[in-house]
Amino acid sequence: MQELRHLFSLMVGSKRKYVDPSRAVEILKDAFKSSESQQQDVSEFTHKLLDWLEDAFQMKAEEDREGEKPKNPMVELFYGRFLAVGVLEGKKFENTEMFGQYPLQVNGFKDLHECLEAAMIEGEIESLHSAENSARSGQEHWFTELPPVLTFELSRFEFNQALGRPEKIHNKLEFPSMLYMDRYMDRNREITRIKREEIRRLKEHLTLLQQRLERYLSYGSGPKRFPLADVLQYAMEFASSKPVCSSPVEDIDSSVPPGGTAGQQLPPPSTAEQESLPPPESSGSASGPPTASTAAQQQRVPIHKPFTQSRLPPDLPMHPAPRHISEEELRVLEGCLHRWRSEVENDTRDLQGSITRIHRTIELMYSDKSMMQVPYRLHAVLVHEGQANAGHYWAYIYDPHQRCWMKYNDISVTKSSWEELVRDSFGGYRNASAYCLMYINDKKPFLIEEEFDKETGQLLSGMDKLPPDLKHYVKEDNELFDKEVEEWDTLQARKAQQEKLAMVAAAAAACAASSNSTSSSSPQPMSTESSPPDNTVAQQEPEYMEQPSPTNDSKHLQEDTERAICRAAAEQEERSPEALLNASVPPPTSPQPEVQVSNPSTPPPDLVMEDESPGQRTVEVAIPNVGTFVIDSEEGGYDDEAIKLEYARLLRFAQEDTSLENDYRLQHVIVYFIQNQAPKKILERTLLTQFADRNLAFDERCKSIMNVARAKLDLIKPEEVNMDEYEMWHQDYRNFRETSVFMMTGLELFQKTNYVEALMYLIYAYQYNKELLSKGLYRGHDEELLSYYRRECLLKLNEQAAAMFESGEEPEVTTGLGIMNELVVPCIPLLLVHDTERDLLAVEDMRNRWCSYLGQEMESNLQEKLTDFLPKLLDCSTEIKSFHDPPKLPSYSTLELCERFSRIVAAVSRIPSEGR
Repeated sequence: MQELRHLFSLMVGSKRKYVDPSRAVEILKDAFKSSESQQQDVSEFTHKLLDWLEDAFQMKAEEDREGEKPKNPMVELFYGRFLAVGVLEGKKFENTEMFGQYPLQVNGFKDLHECLEAAMIEGEIESLHSAENSARSGQEHWFTELPPVLTFELSRFEFNQALGRPEKIHNKLEFPSMLYMDRYMDRNREITRIKREEIRRLKEHLTLLQQRLERYLSYGSGPKRFPLADVLQYAMEFASSKPVCSSPVEDIDSSVPPGGTAGQQLPPPSTAEQESLPPPESSGSASGPPTASTAAQQQRVPIHKPFTQSRLPPDLPMHPAPRHISEEELRVLEGCLHRWRSEVENDTRDLQGSITRIHRTIELMYSDKSMMQVPYRLHAVLVHEGQANAGHYWAYIYDPHQRCWMKYNDISVTKSSWEELVRDSFGGYRNASAYCLMYINDKKPFLIEEEFDKETGQLLSGMDKLPPDLKHYVKEDNELFDKEVEEWDTLQARKAQQEKLAMVAAAAAACAASSNSTSSSSPQPMSTESSPPDNTVAQQEPEYMEQPSPTNDSKHLQEDTERAICRAAAEQEERSPEALLNASVPPPTSPQPEVQVSNPSTPPPDLVMEDESPGQRTVEVAIPNVGTFVIDSEEGGYDDEAIKLEYARLLRFAQEDTSLENDYRLQHVIVYFIQNQAPKKILERTLLTQFADRNLAFDERCKSIMNVARAKLDLIKPEEVNMDEYEMWHQDYRNFRETSVFMMTGLELFQKTNYVEALMYLIYAYQYNKELLSKGLYRGHDEELLSYYRRECLLKLNEQAAAMFESGEEPEVTTGLGIMNELVVPCIPLLLVHDTERDLLAVEDMRNRWCSYLGQEMESNLQEKLTDFLPKLLDCSTEIKSFHDPPKLPSYSTLELCERFSRIVAAVSRIPSEGR
């Protein structure tokens, strides 16, 4: 008892995140030890706990109050009385009995009131209401006194005689948040009996109406039945259909060329057809000799022609329709069918309306005020997930001060909702359901109301509610916790300082080594080109834009740039480098730019015209649905050819409807930007950065264009481009490439059946991809594909681990449980959090596989390991557990990435879509 007082006081006033109940649990285990080693049912444990606490309080009360009849708080809070009224062997009886937890059967009932009605009536109670004295037995229960805390024990377990083991009942059972107990009270016995008889009569009538309605909705005498109204409608449609004949023979005849005969086109009849045909008539007598044509016909070998031999009869209609029906017959038939269909529909509506009214009447039978005087409000729900022999437990408790439901799941206490409680507690969904309901008397607010100081009248909370001895105990524990936290902080600070010093020493050593290497190396030739300022973009390029040397694996980007420059130079050989780069980059839109020449005397309103040389003109690059962008061009051509060619190529990639494996976004950042509608200035700066690359070919033309592009980058004003936004877009693209590598690596490992390593790649690929897709549809990859392989990888690992456990070999069992504890179990909340049907079914499959071992015979050490493991697997919490750090990614050039991605995704995308 003292240990329980300490435990509850710590739960009230401790500073710790959670309280360790081990000491109290060990004492309870010793107190409740039984001769059987089998795990006790939770209801048995609760009964024993209440009995044990009742005895403990009784002993304490007798010690404190000698000579007085002591009051036991356990009895006053949790125990009530009912009157058992019945007939036994023809004799009436009445007995008063005390109850704590009231047991209710779940199987066969849809809600709590149906369970209570069945529990209050046992046997053939009709004899109670009959005037004649019957020898049949039966009894009713009527509550004479209800406890302030009314506890219902829901029996969700039954013993399967065929299998020889207990099984859990997963049926759905609804229960209200407010329960009125008036109909079960002894003082309302007579009125309740009258209402029960009325409900019984209504249900009998309801059954007859439902049977009649079923005859209308499932009409017919065969195995397949249909609504009668639909049958009449189909008959009406058939009767009014017009026959439209079409014959394959007619189609063949119509194809005979002029001058030909139909007989020449038709193939000869088959042997069966010849036998069924009458003998041909001849101009001579029947006994005359055969003609030459007849002899030749008899010598012909029949040829098998499938189409001709299986052709339809010439007069078969294209759709079902009457062959012969007169206008008068059709008029009479349509009139009858229409009238009958209307009658059937009216009868069906009347039956449905009557059924609805009876249901409503039954629901409102106890809704008058006289039967709503004993309200009980739902206060706590205890939930179990799993099977009969093992599972995981948690509770929902209503907090009246915050006016919300709280979920108590091991060390986690979180706010919840009525919807979540219903989902986890009613049953019929997953393997979770309520096994205990606690209601409190809504007319006794002292059970949950705030406590106030008797002298000052101030509200008491936390530690103030505790008696002095417990307050002192909690205070000492909090001081101990503060000391533990201080020691922890000191230890972490010391570790951080040591790591910092180690990093500084490593950096100094690296600097010294670099300095020695530089001084000992041969002097490099000084570049004749001016170095860019420290704040130039060239030093801040994203890694996928960097090209350290012309021979680097990622040189495809510079090759594309050089190709664009060469094309532009080939078309305009006399053009200067400045002119090639003197255009504004068109913004990312769908159609390719149209170029229109405008009159230089009427410039656009926002354009600031500078002094034009005599050979210059204004060129407008028109982008449909976006606007027109003005550039300068020399006479005889326009000067944006190099950038225009590159942009046109990337724009074409962005607009192509490609397969999953040919993802052009991986080939160039501009394609990704165009598809995701990046701002024009960000796209322009990115494209200019491409042409400003130092590692372009070393001919004069490319070097000149590089210098001009870098100069144009320097001329872009800070206010023209939001550098934070620019960096954000490039960071998103870096994340996209990183996600692609996670996805590609995970899929490749999955194909190689290396599920252990594949899982983390697929988990991180899915999580990162989901973050990308939250910003836009084209920011990431196919979510369904990643979800499928993440789910399949977990299922494969579950199968592997289960097979290892089944082997019974100690190393195999340890490895299998390690896979489950370290990989599968931490990932289950990821499948539960989004509540998708296929993920939930996968979780159910995994849990059912392990729960199936509960009824099997196995060695004690395996049984112990299974018992320790199952609660972790059956935890319904959607709290995301901590994972290992993301696996390190290999470095790929863009060319390698695109090739590997295409090959791997092409292999997995061949799986049928229904399989995913």
